Amino acid sequence: RVLHLNAPVPTKRVEANLKFYDLELGHNTVTIDDITIETAPLNHPNGAIGYRVSWQGHSVSYCTDTEHFSDRLDQNVVYLARDADLLIYDAMYTDEEYHNPKSPKVGWGHSTWQEGVKLAKATGVKKLAIFHHEPNHCDDFLDNLALEVKEMFDGAFVVKEGMSVTVK
Repeated sequence: RVLHLNAPVPTKRVEANLKFYDLELGHNTVTIDDITIETAPLNHPNGAIGYRVSWQGHSVSYCTDTEHFSDRLDQNVVYLARDADLLIYDAMYTDEEYHNPKSPKVGWGHSTWQEGVKLAKATGVKKLAIFHHEPNHCDDFLDNLALEVKEMFDGAFVVKEGMSVTVK
């Protein structure tokens, strides 16, 4: 439910017909008409859930607030991303920022764009959305990142405000 702690607007003020589904910790599947929503826990200090939404043979995976493992691919992310048309991935840092000895980001619950590319290639993803940007990354940085990530994975792009993506 929407709590003041998480959102400033109480549920009763939302002008919509809402239906909530309680999920247990772990892997869940919810089917609503012909839409299937799968969930899995993500690696984040405060806990997080990733989603895969499938409809009419297409799928989008949303994995944000997740940190990769140093020695293996996160099998929960692999499960959600498998052959997805679009993977929206937490790529807050570069590898250099993540491992910077002066200010390491290990254990903060966020990943790198390089790890996103690795996951996309390993899971057969068609498009990779580099998402959840480090707030200190300016537009010029993100424009350069877009060129670099495209060289590594042709289906990759950097998410920008107001952007829409067609999944087909």
